[in-house]
Amino acid sequence: MKRVLLILAALIALVGGALAAFVLYRQHQGRDVRGSSTVEYVTTFAPPPLPKPVAAKIPWPTYGLVPERTRDAAGLGLRPPYRRLWTYHAGSLIEFPPAIGYRRLYFATNAGNFYAVNAETGKRAWRFRSHRCVAAAPAIHDAVVFEAFMNRPPCNASGGHGLDGEVIAFSVGFGKIRWRTRIGPTESSPLVAHGRVYVGDWRGKVYALDEQTGKIVWSFRTGGKVKGAAALSGNRLFVGSYDGHLYCLAADSGKQIWRASSQPRLGHGGRFYSTPAVAYGRVYVGATDGKMYSFGAHSGTLRWSHHTGGYVYASPAVWKGLVLAGSYDKSFYAFDAATGDIRWKFRANGPISGSGTVVDGVVYFATLRRKTYAVAAASGKLLWTYPDGKYTPAVADSHRLYLVGYGQVYGMAER
Repeated sequence: MKRVLLILAALIALVGGALAAFVLYRQHQGRDVRGSSTVEYVTTFAPPPLPKPVAAKIPWPTYGLVPERTRDAAGLGLRPPYRRLWTYHAGSLIEFPPAIGYRRLYFATNAGNFYAVNAETGKRAWRFRSHRCVAAAPAIHDAVVFEAFMNRPPCNASGGHGLDGEVIAFSVGFGKIRWRTRIGPTESSPLVAHGRVYVGDWRGKVYALDEQTGKIVWSFRTGGKVKGAAALSGNRLFVGSYDGHLYCLAADSGKQIWRASSQPRLGHGGRFYSTPAVAYGRVYVGATDGKMYSFGAHSGTLRWSHHTGGYVYASPAVWKGLVLAGSYDKSFYAFDAATGDIRWKFRANGPISGSGTVVDGVVYFATLRRKTYAVAAASGKLLWTYPDGKYTPAVADSHRLYLVGYGQVYGMAER
């Protein structure tokens, strides 16, 4: 009996040691990785500015401003503080920011109403009632505005395979429907480029739709829900999935070029809700494991990772060598784009879920406690606040800043 007890004790010690070793191994795998400024990092490989004639008609065509989703608008001549010119009361939550084109703002509410509002006066031009839930920003191209719609209420319905959503193309003038394509519930802000409309859905698919007809040109299946939007650089499409992977696909064919992963941790790795941003030959994306990641855009190799103290649902902005994003830990971070080192951190009044926007060197972000901050992108110095907001708070044109509150949009001019 004594011998049996000794054997059991030895086995328990062996299993305990193996478990401890596994925990240490996982902790090592999940450690922060510091990046290099010489490996797969090209300072000249930054998103090109929008062509001036297009910018005049469509100053903010898509979520993140450009296909690379870098959220950096320069040369508009806008600086805080601001005064309010008009307010549009939308009646329910506005989770994603407007697109701006043809002197109008186009945006949707979570309750399913899609609006066109005059940018100068704040007066409604037209409205479309979808009777669906919406959690995406529209995109504008060639006098057509494209929006993605989720399932019909309840908006927090689980699943996705038994539910449906759709992408609808509207004429910008009067909201006439050009086409509508049924897919799974989608909260993926459309990206329009090369005659295609790129979106993802809860069924785990990424789609390329024909811009003129809405016909599905190709689709690619991931292993989890695709909730964020895709980013595009050249012929490479980057999109994250709830299966914990970031995918690089050929934009013309949907063929997988590479697949990267969040770092493994005890239990599971992080999931990607954040929309990627592409600059300097890197892809930057936040994850639910509380980390910001940088992958090589060409290779898919992890170039750096850095933890925060909470979920990083926010999609990063990229500005002058900095990656700017908030976390659920109530802090907004500026990471060095090459190494991942924290250059500055700003403590806000609540969790940050939405994406920051840089306008003329000022980064605007909002907290879930309904407050918008404007801080200097270079230093994190507080410049201005506004007592409304919740998710992505701002877009702009050369005339004014448009601030997105919980259920309102404000037209703001310099004070």
